[in-house]
Amino acid sequence: MDFPSTVTARLGRLRSALRDSPPLLWAFGYFFCLLSGYYVLRPVREAMAASADVRAVFPPSMIDYFAGQGIAIGDFVLQVLFTCTFLIMLLLQPVYGALVSRYPRRVFLPVVYAFFIFTLLGFHLLFDSGVPGRGMAFFLWIAVFNLFAVAVFWSFMADVFSTAEARAYYGYIGAAGTVGAFCGPILTRLLVARIGIADLMLVAACLLALCVVCLMRLRRWAQAREEARGQRDKETPMGGDVLAGLKLIWREPLLRWMAAVLVTGVGVGTLLYNEQVALVRRFYPDPRDATAYFANIDLAINALTLTVQLFVTRWLLSRHGLAPALLIPPLAVFIGYALLAANPLPLLLAAVQVATRSGEFCLHKPARESIYTQVPREWRYKAGAAIDTVIYRGADLGFAWLHKLFSAFGSSAVFLAGMCLSLAFGVCGYGLWRAQRRLPRDLASR
Repeated sequence: MDFPSTVTARLGRLRSALRDSPPLLWAFGYFFCLLSGYYVLRPVREAMAASADVRAVFPPSMIDYFAGQGIAIGDFVLQVLFTCTFLIMLLLQPVYGALVSRYPRRVFLPVVYAFFIFTLLGFHLLFDSGVPGRGMAFFLWIAVFNLFAVAVFWSFMADVFSTAEARAYYGYIGAAGTVGAFCGPILTRLLVARIGIADLMLVAACLLALCVVCLMRLRRWAQAREEARGQRDKETPMGGDVLAGLKLIWREPLLRWMAAVLVTGVGVGTLLYNEQVALVRRFYPDPRDATAYFANIDLAINALTLTVQLFVTRWLLSRHGLAPALLIPPLAVFIGYALLAANPLPLLLAAVQVATRSGEFCLHKPARESIYTQVPREWRYKAGAAIDTVIYRGADLGFAWLHKLFSAFGSSAVFLAGMCLSLAFGVCGYGLWRAQRRLPRDLASR
């Protein structure tokens, strides 16, 4: 294969797509700024979670309460943070449901981003003054931001693009986000020594403000698509129960498969991540070596993800449909876990981690998100958000504790459990593909 000519041909198709679909450029800008802002802040979250200063992480009252119970909270930093993250998702899901039930899209989408922008201004003050407990508050905030903001993004894309356009363009849009994921850490590395952590909050707030600009420009294309589908109430509230998302998941087979796919996918990733941390502690006792190890993994993931998004995702979804994109990642994870069960070395684990996370970003997620173009708005905005928040964090928390159980029997037990879970991941992906094929053609217009 002539690689330069292939690259030229793919870039030519990208230019053609930009000419044929003007909103695509704004979608690029939206996702680029969104992930740039997130990755500017992600290192701050990691630093807070790993901080030796427990008072920087937890409020004094919480530290004193646990001390009174004879528990040193510093020994359970991640467990406490993950548990609190799940609880806050439970609390916020009805709030999000109420928002999308009572307000039209032109109101609630800018409100979501305005909330994050103004809270970043608050964190600027907290970090600037060194308020105790800022670490926990920021860790919980960024978890909510990561899930809610990205969930809102993909739900909105399903309003802008048709099913055929989603299969053709979602790979490109994901690539724009991956470029943003490259740029965010670079901004942090360049600026943190010069302006400090507190002012990084302002940098991220500016990037989110640009997201709002892109969102407002994209809105008219979303309106035009709804008019083409004969939807006259395009800017009216969706109405319904604030817990409608969870009820829809319980009632609708496709949404149940979507939730099952996410739970099993989160499971294989969480088991792998926790075992990776344990292995890194064993093989890389020097913090500088461990940091370099994780940095190399992130770089490899972003590089592979961007390459596949640009040159494989669009072709795979357009030519072969959803089945390969839903089934290839579970197969890769199963093979990776099998290799690790035979030889659990950090370098091999890093390779499996790269394959797992890049497969999620460049294949599995674009395939799942394209399904939302075929379903009603209430499914996208309510059920989709419930899956990406409460169910996601519940699975994350549950498998974090399950790893503790499996690891008591050694790394091999963890990897064997991962093999079984990856098989379930593939079965759920197949079930989701079958459920998607049975969708009525006119369901999205309801």
